[in-house]
Amino acid sequence: MIAIPAIDLREGACVQLVGGSYDAERVRVNDPLDALKKWRGFGFKTFHVVDLDAALSKGSNLEAITRLLGHEPGLTFTVGGGVRDTARAEAVLASGASSVVVGTRAIEDTAWLSDVARRFPGRLVVAADVKGREVVTRGWTAGSSRDVADVLAALAPLPLGGLLVTAVHKEGQMGGVDLPLMQEVVRGSRHRVYASGGVTTLEDLRALADAGAHGAVIGMALYTGKLDAAAVAREFA
Repeated sequence: MIAIPAIDLREGACVQLVGGSYDAERVRVNDPLDALKKWRGFGFKTFHVVDLDAALSKGSNLEAITRLLGHEPGLTFTVGGGVRDTARAEAVLASGASSVVVGTRAIEDTAWLSDVARRFPGRLVVAADVKGREVVTRGWTAGSSRDVADVLAALAPLPLGGLLVTAVHKEGQMGGVDLPLMQEVVRGSRHRVYASGGVTTLEDLRALADAGAHGAVIGMALYTGKLDAAAVAREFA
């Protein structure tokens, strides 16, 4: 399993939000490139970039994303946030992202998802943001009335690059992961699973690895120093 630092973009800065709430910003790094350089210095090579403003239709952080992806050759980036049409997905991949993350429209429009997955086989990661058991959309502000198991079943036939499953009810709270959820998702999906939400300790990472997760996205615990970045990188980078 690989550990993947999150670089969440808001108003051109790198931020960490508690529970995904814009009113609960806890960490801000004014230049996202400083965050990338810091985590790169510990040995991380794979990064998860999210345009929070685009996800909520509040703006775009495309300039910051372009700077991040062009900083150093050989790094791997997954990029998402507000990717709701084929042209945007294609543009993200053309900018140098290894894979593009699609969430809201992927959950709401299965015909579109099927088409774009087949256009870019193995390079589309579907974000299933889960609150309790319901998959939520639109920057976690809207319910889909769909159980996570139903979503997994619908995604099974598609040539995806993976699933990014975020336990929204754990996000940014540094209270540990929803291990039963992640175990269920790994068992119920034929795709690679990237786990997110609540990763706080090395034990959390080891448990996710034991559960069969391909990767784990880490945010708040890294940015606040709760997790020892050097120790994480030695074991999981």
